[in-house]
Amino acid sequence: MTALGFALLLVGAALMVAEAHAPGGGLGVAGGIGLVVGGIVLIGAVGGGAMLAVPVAVGIGGVAVAWTVIATRKAAGAGRTRIQSGREALCGRIGVVRQWHEPAGQVFVDGALWRAQHDWAGREQQARLEEGDAVVVERVNGLTLVVRRAEEWELVA
Repeated sequence: MTALGFALLLVGAALMVAEAHAPGGGLGVAGGIGLVVGGIVLIGAVGGGAMLAVPVAVGIGGVAVAWTVIATRKAAGAGRTRIQSGREALCGRIGVVRQWHEPAGQVFVDGALWRAQHDWAGREQQARLEEGDAVVVERVNGLTLVVRRAEEWELVA
């Protein structure tokens, strides 16, 4: 019986570690159940009564539930954060035209000078960009930014 209790504790702990690496909730719940049942079986096997087993099981279960909730919330929050680096992070950023000679020029975005060209969809409607105009990065094509003129509401934020 003692071996079964230790086995359940080890499996429960392993499932909790797996939950930390692949959060979703299911592994954490299974790990918590394994820890609670393993604790009860182990305490019963070494001669402890219900007066000892129940508080230990409740404590272990509470810690397991808290761990699962925290890991799942952290994982869900990480999916909602904005990308901070790399080419994906430039999309939507506002920059300033440093020089422009149709159809391309240079813009200053996030502390760097980039080669840029007009957004192809709106080129006919847009007036020529001038030095100092604010632009929004629409996408990145290699080392060239595809930009459009920033609208008033985009400059407020």
